[in-house]
Amino acid sequence: MAPTLRLYNTLTRTKEEFRPIDPGRVRMYVCGPTVYDYAHIGNARPVIVFDVLFRLLRHLYGPEHVVYVRNITDVDDKINARATERGVSIRQVTEETLRQFHEDIAALGVLPPTVEPRATEHIEEMKALIERLVASGHAYVADEHVLFHVPSMPDYGSLSRRPLDEMEAGARVDVAPYKRSPLDFVLWKPSKPGDPSWPSPCGVAAPGRPGWHIECSAMAWRHLGEVFDIHAGGIDLVFPHHENEVAQSRCCFGTPVMAKYWLHNGFLQVEGEKMSKSLGNFVTIRELLATDRFGGRSWPGEVLRLAMLKTHYRQPIDWTVRALEEAEATLKAWTAYPEFEGADAAFAAPVLEALADDLNTPKVIAELHALDREGERRALASSLRALGFARALREEVSLPPELVDKIERLLAVRRSARAARNWAESDRIRDELSALGVVVKDNKDGTTTWEVAR
Repeated sequence: MAPTLRLYNTLTRTKEEFRPIDPGRVRMYVCGPTVYDYAHIGNARPVIVFDVLFRLLRHLYGPEHVVYVRNITDVDDKINARATERGVSIRQVTEETLRQFHEDIAALGVLPPTVEPRATEHIEEMKALIERLVASGHAYVADEHVLFHVPSMPDYGSLSRRPLDEMEAGARVDVAPYKRSPLDFVLWKPSKPGDPSWPSPCGVAAPGRPGWHIECSAMAWRHLGEVFDIHAGGIDLVFPHHENEVAQSRCCFGTPVMAKYWLHNGFLQVEGEKMSKSLGNFVTIRELLATDRFGGRSWPGEVLRLAMLKTHYRQPIDWTVRALEEAEATLKAWTAYPEFEGADAAFAAPVLEALADDLNTPKVIAELHALDREGERRALASSLRALGFARALREEVSLPPELVDKIERLLAVRRSARAARNWAESDRIRDELSALGVVVKDNKDGTTTWEVAR
């Protein structure tokens, strides 16, 4: 009998039994990257954590009954600035960065989401929501902008629970003269010359582009409906991003909630300090995977994954070289057993119990150590596979770094092709990898592993 899944809900500040709206279609939305630069290790935390939740939901309800949406923000001021800085098109920036992101997270053992919508492909949905908000009196047009009127929603702030005077004080730092309230936020704004633009909603004459918050409301609505089960992301998104998503979606549809359960992972620091470029400790996933910048060497993606899961997702995590070294030693010991090769993905009962308790991954790791001590190596191997550790660390095979990078890049493209059911392209890439001496195996849990042909 499967254990009862309990999750900590930011909305209620309690750990609750998870009861999906429709067990035949469990729906989850996670805020994805803004594609203008390499993703940093802090960005990797929600990707890894909520991949584990995705795997758990698939186990509990069946892979065909879980819809996981992780969006791509491909229209943003940072993207525009990066394109100008590099002297290239905005499209080139977003395509290159998205490819890099897919390559990096593939190395972390992350499953592709069910749907990966792009903001620029959902402009019409955004405009439809904006027009509904204006028509219902929750938004207004001013100086070629469309703004959400926060005082129109009596319980605004219910997710973050920040005092109204605190929110107003922050909003007054730079109040635009056309705002009715300092808290009002942008749904649509005019585009600067050269920036992406679309015909504006609500009779605004000048072309423009959406605000950040409306993008996620529109994509969640399009793919998951007016109310869905889980919305997740980093703790830094609770306010204002998630709070504003809640306001937009609830006021559009007249619903009591946007999502039933809100999950947020804690902050990440590096060697005891807040990660920032000014401190020189800003580290990207790519640097960890492919350079010697952190700890004087590069690190396998699965080591990064295990190191991330050693801390409970709601707690702050200190990213250290020592933690990576310990994770690597543990993973090498576990995957050295012959049982690891060919093991099917399946959670051992104590591992599943720990996961069902609000993704208690430190307890999961303790249970894996217990399985090891007790000689339950098939259960250990199967649980590791189910957790996303798809292949052993292969010290005996020494490949040039540039070849490993090419293999991982081809596998990322092949994953996208398989997700799109482009089987011809998937087979073509398999043949290309075979020509490089690489054997590809597609596993039952949706992961892909590879090894050098012997």
